[in-house]
This record gives sequence, structure tokens and C-alpha cells, in this order.
Amino acid sequence: MPEETTSFVGRRTELIRVESALTEHRLTTLTGSGGVGKSRLALRAAERAREADRYPDGVWWADLAPLHDERMLLITVSDAVGLSDHSLRMPIDALCEWLAHRCLLLVLDSCERMADACGRLVDVLLGAVPGLTLLTTSRQPLGIHAEHLLDVPPLPLDGEPGEPGEHGEGSQDSQDSKDDVLQLFRDRAARAAPGLSFDDPGTLASAAQICHRLEGIPLAVELACARLDENTVDQIAVLLDSRLDTLTHQSVWPQRHRALRTAIGWSHELCAPLERLLWARLSVFRGEIDGDDARAVCAGGPLTADGVTTALAGLVRQSVLRRETGAADRRDRYRMLDTIREYGTMWLAELGEEKLLADRHAAHFADVARAAHAGWPGGRQIAWYRRITDTHADLCAALDHLLADDPATAVEMTGRVAFFWTCCGHLHEARIYLERALDAAPAPGPDRTRALWALGVTVMLQGDHEGAYRIGERCTTAAWRDQNPESMLSAAYLLSLTCLMMGRAQASYTVADRALRTHPGDFFDSPSQLRCRLVRVFALTALGRFEESRDEATELRRVCLDRGECWTRSYADYQLALIFLLQGRPYEAEAHARSMVAGKEELGDSFGIALGLDLLAAAVAAQGDGERAAHAYGTGQAFWRMVGHPHRGTPELAQVREECERQARAAAGNPAYENAFHRGLVDDGQSGLTRALRGHLPEN
Repeated sequence: MPEETTSFVGRRTELIRVESALTEHRLTTLTGSGGVGKSRLALRAAERAREADRYPDGVWWADLAPLHDERMLLITVSDAVGLSDHSLRMPIDALCEWLAHRCLLLVLDSCERMADACGRLVDVLLGAVPGLTLLTTSRQPLGIHAEHLLDVPPLPLDGEPGEPGEHGEGSQDSQDSKDDVLQLFRDRAARAAPGLSFDDPGTLASAAQICHRLEGIPLAVELACARLDENTVDQIAVLLDSRLDTLTHQSVWPQRHRALRTAIGWSHELCAPLERLLWARLSVFRGEIDGDDARAVCAGGPLTADGVTTALAGLVRQSVLRRETGAADRRDRYRMLDTIREYGTMWLAELGEEKLLADRHAAHFADVARAAHAGWPGGRQIAWYRRITDTHADLCAALDHLLADDPATAVEMTGRVAFFWTCCGHLHEARIYLERALDAAPAPGPDRTRALWALGVTVMLQGDHEGAYRIGERCTTAAWRDQNPESMLSAAYLLSLTCLMMGRAQASYTVADRALRTHPGDFFDSPSQLRCRLVRVFALTALGRFEESRDEATELRRVCLDRGECWTRSYADYQLALIFLLQGRPYEAEAHARSMVAGKEELGDSFGIALGLDLLAAAVAAQGDGERAAHAYGTGQAFWRMVGHPHRGTPELAQVREECERQARAAAGNPAYENAFHRGLVDDGQSGLTRALRGHLPEN
């Protein structure tokens, strides 16, 4: 759920209506014009539902505002409800199965850009998931039979009929609602001008005049209040009156939007010229805007990089941008509301810079992908994973643009970013973009070979080992044509890992070992040097060559720890846990399993977490602690469901899992085992993971 960064004012009647609708209807859509407060009302209603614990399986939020491609809708909704599907099923089937037995509230925010597609998706979900309640926000209805519409009006003004509250028309509650817009003005004014007093009747009257002229539209009021750091309330009232008078006969927007357009246009005029230029250029971004990205994409001409920094601060002061607060190690990030972004897009077109900024945006995020790929083996790996996650919407936007304008760069970019996506659960996006890029740019070369390799890894992770092997053969042929060591090592990694997953451990070892001997180098010479060394360790374990495998895994873990690399180190821990477990050393196995799971948690790798929890459970069971093992095993099963597979991994894990369950049942007894397993399975994923890592069982 998004955080509420400003106070929520009024809407008592609307909240009652929404809460009533959620109990009576399975689909409620909040409609209304831009800036009227649909999303804030939905968020407050959803928070109240969560606080009241009305939905046993939680309240979930999907922000659809960044989407411009219907293919991303289903994937975005799946991500929002915690499904990182790794299977070959149709995404809609995976989503319906994931939700089928749950009772939850799902909020789809900002559906208007793809209302028809949202309507089709919602219709399917309502039919497949009996316990699902949907709350959507949209400027237009979704247009399906089950939809219950609630129009969200502007905040009521003095002299207007109040909404009938639970106490009836004309009650104190109804009268209070007419003061909400003034309360909103006071709250937002306090942020812009903390010392402002409303004790003077004239100031209060001017504030009421502003609210009337802006028709009670919350976003318009917020934009007006942002000017109070430089103007008095009386001055804003006078300035706003003159602007409204000049727009009386204009019909650029429908009548119901004119006050909002006036407020946005007036704010635009009062911005400094370079702030207006930045506003227009920032409209090319789709998601949250990173400060460094803004400087890279928007600087040019009279707007220098330092000028971008200054203008960003100015746009925040004027409520055009909202600064996002995140973790201490995150970068400066900003959010622009869709309604304000649309105004910027209009001015970007007026400036004739649409193509220029789209090209810059795409080129910049192609550079981000290159830097992330180069930084993958190093100490900033986790930071790069977060960077790729934070800029997901803009990476997709850049790829969409490049696929149309520069397919060769699109192939390069998908090959460099796809490994991040596959490790973080974005398999469907990775496959969509890789296949589109490979179809669009058939010219051979290392970039195409890398994209083929990434596609093979994606297909393998989805469980199609035969398909991945065929792609691996194509990748090998392409690598020989390239005569590029990185291409050859990548192809060897794909073939070796696929052979391993198919139960061909000797072939896996031969392929990886031959590639490493043919292309010797330092561990960190390239990402594929690390990967080939890792898959060779996997193959040695599968062949029962435990001493060799343990020695190589220990060395691999050491060098990765020295460099701060996390992904490979986590899988080295995984192999050490498996080796120690197979050698009857469960306490050492538990330590490495915990280290593996902790590393995968930092990367947000649900697949790796599921693998690690299985080994952790087996190590604990081998120590004779049946209940704790059962809980960890149940938590692992919850993560396997999250990735859409009952169990995955190399073939030798099947025996490990069977022995884990046998030992845990014998130690705890069947009733206690089933109880602990069930608690792990139904627990909130993060809570269950925390308990498993700490070795604590939840209270009954």
C-alpha cells in the first residue's frame, strides 16, 4: 500500500458510501475528473478495511498509472498481489490460481488509460475468485455488468447542497462537510507557509473565495496553496480571479475540468521559465523520477544539470512534484501526478521536443542497463538490483521506444537487463521483451547472442528445459560465430545449467569445465566467469564429488564475500548447505542455508528464498527439531506457490525434501507437524521468513 504523505481531509460521507459498497458489491469503481481525489479516497477506504481486518488475505494495491501497454497490465497486477510466476502457464491462469482460495481486497488505481483491458481482466477475476473484492479508480467506467459506480465529486462548498450523511440532510455532519475544503486549504497552507494565521476574517474570506473559484477540486486547491510561500492569501485570490476571467470562454478542456486546468495553467505561468521547461521534459518519465535520471535526460540548452537540480526543488515547493521518502540508502526520487504530467506532455509537444526527449530518455536508460550489467559482479550488486527495480516502468518505456526506433540497441538493452528481471521474478516481462527484440533485430553479434542467452535462462526458469536446451544450442552456434569469450562462456553456462536440471550431471560438468579451461581468467573478469564456476560446483555436487565441490564452493564464496557480490555467494552457500547436509553435518548446513536465504532476501529473489528454505528445513529436521523444520518447510511452500511451482531445483533435492518431511514428522508427531507446517504456509510471507531465519515458531 502507498504511504499517505499528506493529511486526509473530509470525505466522511464518501467513505461511508465506499465502505457500504465494498460490503454489497464485488466491484466498485470510483469515477470522477482528474485531481478530484479518487486515489486518496480509495487509499483511505483500503487502509480502513485493512485496519478493521475485513479481508483475511489482506488488502493489495496496483498502480496502473505508469502503464502504456496492455501487455503489462496482467503482469503489474500479478506483481501487486505478490505473485512472481515462474511457470509456462498463461499469466491469467497463474493469477486466477494464486487468488482462487483467498479472501482479499484488490485496488486497481488509475484504470482510465486502459479501461477496456481492465474491464476484461476484472471480469475474468470476478468469475474465477469467489473471495475477491475489487475497488478501482478511473476517469471512466470499466463498463462491465458487475460494476457499481460511485462518482467522486469535488469537496462541497458553502451554498451548495451537502451530501446527506448518516444523520440526514441538513445535519451538523452535512454542514461540516462543507467546511472540508477550507480545512484542506488550511492544512496545505500550513505546509507552504507555516506561520500563516487565519484569525483575520478577511484572510478567511479570501481563502473561501479561492476554494469557490477552484470549485472544491483538491488538486487545484493544493496547487494554489503552494504559492503561499511568496504571496498572501488575498494576493492569490486576486491573481486567480484574473486568470479565471481570461479562461471563461475557452473550451480546451470540458467545463467540469476548467477550474483544474486553470489552476494547473496558472501554476505553470507562475513557474520560472526553466521550471516550466523542466516540467515539460519530465513528462517523458513514466514512473517515479530519480534525480540523477532527471539531470541526464532533461538537461540541455538553457537548462544545465545544476539548473535541473534547482528547478526540481522549485517544482516540489509548488506541488508540481512530490518528493518521495524511502530508505536511507535510496536516491532522491520524485512523483508527478498523471493530471500534471498530461499538462507537461501538452507543453512538450508545443515545444516540439517530444521526439528529442523520447530519444534522450531511451538512450539514458540503455546506459543504465549497460552500467548495471557491468556492475553486476561487484560490491554494488544489491544497489543495482534496487536501481533496476525502482526504474522498471522507465526501462520498459525505453525499450518500447527503442523497439520502434532502434532495434539493435533494444536487443543490446534487453540482453543486459533481462538477467536482473529473471532473478527478481519478472520472467514474463523478460520473455516478452527478449522475443520482441530478437524478432525486431535479426543481425548476428555479441548483443544478439547475449539476448539469446537471457531468453534461454528465462525459458529454463519457467520449467521448459527442452526449450532452454534448444536455445542453448542456438546460443552456442552464435557464440562460435562471434568468437567472443563472454558469448562462449554465457552459452556454456546456459547449456550446462540446463543439462543439470535435466539430470545430466556429467554433461553439465563437461560443458562448464571445458569452457572455463578454454577461456581461463579471474573470477571477476566477466559475469559468465562467475556463473560457469558456480554451475561447475553444482555439477560436482550432483556427481557426488563432495570434497571437490566443497573446496570450489568455499573458494567461490570467499572471493564473492571479499568483493561484496551477493547472488553467486548465495548460491555458493546453497551448495555448501546441500553438501554438508548430504555428509550428515546438519548444523553447518543450517548456517549456510540461513546465509543463502538472507542473501536472496536482500535481492528480492523469491525463487532463491524457496530453495533456501527447503534446505534450512531439512537441516533443522536432521537436528531433530520437527516443529521448527515443519514451519520452515511450510514457509518455503508458500514461496514456491508465489513462484508458481510446487517444487523446483536440481534432481537431488527431491530426496532431500522427502527425508526432511520424514524426519520432521518422526520428531514432532503428525499432529504437531501438520499444525506447524500449516502455520508456515498461511503466515504472511515476510513474517514467516523472519521467523524461519530467527529460528522462532509463531505462537498458537
